[in-house]
Amino acid sequence: MGIYKTELHRTPAVLANNGGHWEGLDDLEIATCGWAPWFHEERLHGELGYLTPSEVEENYRVKSQTKVA
Repeated sequence: MGIYKTELHRTPAVLANNGGHWEGLDDLEIATCGWAPWFHEERLHGELGYLTPSEVEENYRVKSQTKVA
């Protein structure tokens, strides 16, 4: 929740890219729908070898299936 608040609610650049400052809950929910895919599918993460969280999850899934098979 802390990352969400910082990224989507308090960071001026993110606010500008997502149509903030919000006028109500509906605006915030719409912005969340745009932010969540970016956070998981596009954001490169230094602690994950500059891969996206989705790439790391996929790599883990493939490795896990290979070991089981």
